Amino acid sequence: MSTANNPVEALAKGGIDYAEAMDRFGGNEALYRRLAVKFLDDRHFEALEKALESGDAAQAFREAHSLKGIVGNLSFTDLYRISCHISDALRDGNIVAAQEIMAPLREARVSVVEVLEGFSA
Repeated sequence: MSTANNPVEALAKGGIDYAEAMDRFGGNEALYRRLAVKFLDDRHFEALEKALESGDAAQAFREAHSLKGIVGNLSFTDLYRISCHISDALRDGNIVAAQEIMAPLREARVSVVEVLEGFSA
């Protein structure tokens, strides 16, 4: 990572648990980095927003559930925790609760994106 002297600290500030990620990826930092950076192209968040705006709870649940799986596997812990709440709300059919959780989800996503953009290519 080119933006900080201590990449683990920088990742933690973005809500990313590097130690957990390295455990999950068997210590393969190159693989983790490659997959983590691919998250920048992931469109589940935008699709979730769109589904919530249109009131499509079923589609919103699918998008939230997919997002939850991706961020969980990448150890984006803050984003994962919040996406779990949205997924649970939508599983229960509570689109209003899910919409209320979008602001914290958006903030957590911005933190992750900022860190990932600092990864060197």
